Amino acid sequence: MSNAVVIGSQWGDEGKGKIVDWLSSRADIVVRSQGGHNAGHTLVIDGTVYKLHLLPSGIVRKGKLSIIGNGVVVDPWALMQEIEDVRAKGVEVSPETLMIAENANLILPVHQATDNAFERARGNNPIGTTGRGIGPSYEDKVARRGIRVCDLMHPEFLKEKLDQLMLHHNALLKGLGAEQIDPVQIYEDLLEISAEILSYAGPVWKKLDEARYEGKLVLFEGAQGVMLDVDHGTYPFVTSSNTIAAQAATGSGVGPRSLGYVLGITKAYTTRVGSGPFPTEQDNETGVYLGEHGNEFGTTTGRKRRCGWFDAVMVRQAVKIAGIDGIAFTKLDVLDGLEEIKICVGYELDGETIDYFPASSFQQAHVKPIYETVAGWKESTRGARSWSELPAEAIKYIRYVEELIEAPVALLSTSPERDDTILVEDPFHSS
Repeated sequence: MSNAVVIGSQWGDEGKGKIVDWLSSRADIVVRSQGGHNAGHTLVIDGTVYKLHLLPSGIVRKGKLSIIGNGVVVDPWALMQEIEDVRAKGVEVSPETLMIAENANLILPVHQATDNAFERARGNNPIGTTGRGIGPSYEDKVARRGIRVCDLMHPEFLKEKLDQLMLHHNALLKGLGAEQIDPVQIYEDLLEISAEILSYAGPVWKKLDEARYEGKLVLFEGAQGVMLDVDHGTYPFVTSSNTIAAQAATGSGVGPRSLGYVLGITKAYTTRVGSGPFPTEQDNETGVYLGEHGNEFGTTTGRKRRCGWFDAVMVRQAVKIAGIDGIAFTKLDVLDGLEEIKICVGYELDGETIDYFPASSFQQAHVKPIYETVAGWKESTRGARSWSELPAEAIKYIRYVEELIEAPVALLSTSPERDDTILVEDPFHSS
């Protein structure tokens, strides 16, 4: 048996929430290791819908420990609200079920103010951030001026650090013509919730090391997707953290050999939220069809997602970069009823054919997809729990995708319901 890492192989929104929940029933610990409350996972369990943003998906399972790792940036007020929300649905949240890395960085109101001020300043060329302060918090972390969970233990030291932080941010806000933030107010607000936040805090790396020796199974839950990775994605239209599998190690404090099987959640078509290049986007009736049948609206923001055909070139690249062992193929049922389905198998750039997605943002915006057309199917795949229940053409589509991306389908999801899943290879029992 081994641990498992779940990441998105596209631009996020691939259906990670359901798959993580499905796997978490067998894990002892579920870990978030990057991102913030800009990410969202929707779980549907026995008819109850849970919309999680910071809390790992394992929180809804009794007897599991959920961990927020050091690679996550934590908005303490958003976290407290989320804890209240899930408690209202009968979920137990306590220091026995939730642990926050003491060295995780905090998101403060000034980060959100700076985030929004910069987006306004970009005018007609926004990055498309969620405005939740994720980027500015990561900037402070890298610049070594961030406020961390452990700083809440020492009020005087916290005040000193906060004053230095606000000196930087208020200068930025003033230059951008935005209202400046009172550091005293933030300090007082932090003191009000510090005791509750600290009740969950601890050395996550140590806890995970103990779990390794005890033979416990750990599920590392990624947020967003590979193409939003700050290094390997469609920069600058990316998130502010690394989203590939390796981040699960650095963002939680374990060695890379502890990660185990890497499962890439992959949607049967492609979607994207916000700005940035999208070679296979269908700004037409096909895009509308996919959006309506797939209910493509963001869990966190409610923003409508852009929709397009499956991009095999991009997913194959994600497989290579992230070390994906197998994929969980989701939302196949959204393609039900289409007579023809297109798959991007290459790009044309400046008159030449290329088989990879270039790093240059200029080139990314100018590549043209090369499509192959395959037959669709009229029968429904929704709710199928075995290969025998799938139409022949749907199976052909899956097999061709496997061939193009050079990775096998380990799980096939046929609806948002937890049990509507076909298991091919169990990530926890892979060789």
